[in-house]
Amino acid sequence: MVFKSQHLNGTAVSHFLLQGLLYTAEHPSLFFLLFLLIYSITVTGNLLILLTVASDPHLHSPMYHFLGHLSFLDACLSTVTVPKVLAGLLTPEEKLISFQGCAVQLYCFHFLASTECFLYTVMAYDRYLAICQPLHYPVAMSKRMCAGLAGITWAVGAAHSAVHTSLTFRLHYCGPHHIAYFFCDIPPVLKLACADTTINELVMLANIGIVAAGCLLLIVTSYVFIVAAVLRMRTAEGRQRAFSTCSAHLTVVLLYYLPPVCIYLQPHSSGPAAGAPAVFYTIITPMLNPFIYTLRNQEVKRALGRRLCPGP
Repeated sequence: MVFKSQHLNGTAVSHFLLQGLLYTAEHPSLFFLLFLLIYSITVTGNLLILLTVASDPHLHSPMYHFLGHLSFLDACLSTVTVPKVLAGLLTPEEKLISFQGCAVQLYCFHFLASTECFLYTVMAYDRYLAICQPLHYPVAMSKRMCAGLAGITWAVGAAHSAVHTSLTFRLHYCGPHHIAYFFCDIPPVLKLACADTTINELVMLANIGIVAAGCLLLIVTSYVFIVAAVLRMRTAEGRQRAFSTCSAHLTVVLLYYLPPVCIYLQPHSSGPAAGAPAVFYTIITPMLNPFIYTLRNQEVKRALGRRLCPGP
């Protein structure tokens, strides 16, 4: 799909300038090293989790199948934004992004972010079945069902992102071309449109709001039943194991959901300062997820130990 800013009144914009993050211009080398370190840890950690889940037979269960998808999504989500930030810190020319490149970045970001949103919901459903309906779990979450649910999350995420990208870049952009943000996202890009963006903002609030709220409601509902079931468990070991696994999932869900709420429910608040919450869920959270799951999940820790320190 090729996007072009329609030439109506004035010169169409062919490039945008990403202004980057607040305060990074004062110490670009320091922030370059910091973000490079974070990005390296993110990619290495998530790919290590993905390889461990794929290669260790002890982790060939639905929960870890979804964890593998999550690790891949986190590595890709960070890759959509961080390399461009790093390039912009090295030289001002790298802060330029073409109109088509901006559209591709926006599509990829929302594709991966919305897919991750749906995946968290599927993971909550998986935990609900495993803990609340253990006898039916092997049938309800078969390999075929597991693969189907994962495929649906990717397909719906792709369609969801296509809608927002098409609505955003069907508008005319005639200048200015400075995006007060560190990547191409809907709120800061819409501020540059030479057209009425009311419909776009309403669709963004309704669509993203309904999707996010719906997914969060399903997750909360699942965990209400899960907590009730865990409290009924007779053994302390069983309760501890269930809470350990579920608390890891709830932690990453909260880290993922809270920052976007601050951004997309206030579409006019975009700017360099508004990038702080976006940094958290686009750069920091993908780095933290592998640590959260490995620290709170004994099976993953043992599998990583076997992979990193194989026995004789």
